Amino acid sequence: MKLSKSVFAIVFSLSLFSCLGFSKKDKGSAQEQNEIKAVYTPTQNTKVAYFASGCFWCVEAIFESVEGVEEAVSGYAGGQTKNPTYQSIGTGKTGHAETVAVYYNPQKVSFKTLVTVFFGSHNPTTKNGQHPDYGTQYRSIAFYETDVEKQIIENKIAQLNKDIYDGKIVTEVTKHTKFYKAEEYHQDFEKRNPNQGYVKAVSIPRLNKFKSKFPGLLKHKDKH
Repeated sequence: MKLSKSVFAIVFSLSLFSCLGFSKKDKGSAQEQNEIKAVYTPTQNTKVAYFASGCFWCVEAIFESVEGVEEAVSGYAGGQTKNPTYQSIGTGKTGHAETVAVYYNPQKVSFKTLVTVFFGSHNPTTKNGQHPDYGTQYRSIAFYETDVEKQIIENKIAQLNKDIYDGKIVTEVTKHTKFYKAEEYHQDFEKRNPNQGYVKAVSIPRLNKFKSKFPGLLKHKDKH
């Protein structure tokens, strides 16, 4: 019986402090849902980049703190299943990873800098996960749309493998094909739910760690 209680405690703890532990009942009131995110319309100069590095709540908040980023949208990419949902990708069978579409002004921030943000805000040597979230849906992926973008990513990996990670980076470098926007209640999740257990224990500390590491890349309002 003691063993069963211990196992239950571990499972319960993981459910509280994991991105997958979120359930529909945590979405908030109808009014809160209507206030989730204003409609965003990219300008003709806006470009978009796609990155996956663990729970998209964390990743979205990190990129939205970067100067030159106009919007970041949580979603799914990298798999073969059409119209994936939060529940379906949680099975690990869709091939998709939690991905963020980063809309940015290339006159203010370059794709190269966004790649630096990507690699500087997670552990690219962890296969299929970022603590405390594990599974193929949390794997590290840098998506590219052009050969130039692919070369920028590969050059960064080569540099980091040489200088820091001793050849251990497992990030996938993948041609972007299709991005599926996640359910509305996931958008701006960290911003709207600052007292949620996972956000307090994982998302906010991860964001603050990034901010302290790259203060020169932050929007004025995000600088301490």
